[in-house]
Amino acid sequence: MASSRSTVRQLGTAVRALVVLTLVLGVGYPLAITGIGQVALPDRADGQPLTLDGVTVGSAIIGQSFTDADGAALSAWFQSRPSAAGDGYDGGGSSGSNLGPENPDLVAAVEERRAAVAAFEGVDPASVPADALTASASGLDPHISPEYAQLQVPRVAAERGLAESDVEALVEENTQGPDLGFLGEESVNVVELNLALARLDT
Repeated sequence: MASSRSTVRQLGTAVRALVVLTLVLGVGYPLAITGIGQVALPDRADGQPLTLDGVTVGSAIIGQSFTDADGAALSAWFQSRPSAAGDGYDGGGSSGSNLGPENPDLVAAVEERRAAVAAFEGVDPASVPADALTASASGLDPHISPEYAQLQVPRVAAERGLAESDVEALVEENTQGPDLGFLGEESVNVVELNLALARLDT
């Protein structure tokens, strides 16, 4: 009898502990962190949304593909790097290809992309930057190198009837330095750059 009372008491203690910890760690803690994020860094807490004419058109931290319904690159827009996340920049399928540098499938894909980018931009295949050929580790990175952005300037300017110097200025305005001034390299956020282009039309 004493043994069964002890078991019931232990079970009651375990249930109370489960309820308290669920409320504290499963409800209270997430609400507190969300509240702190909304007060301290509201833009980042909301995913850094980007808007055009009051409509949310994307996020500054997730890339997009600027292609038509058949997957063909749209020549009036700067193009992102390849993405291995789902069908491309799928936030629910974030990942790299996980293929090694000597994997024959990856080697073939890189050479196919090199030829496609060179033809699209009208340049020598040897001048195509590496980030135009390979996906990021997350598959969601919205950034490309300034070299890849500059490579696309003549095409975008010609397609939009703009002076190349004006498009180059947009690239410069959207070029970000290394994090903290020394971590990583300069990069260009393609989504923000294309948003700047779209604003020229409004």
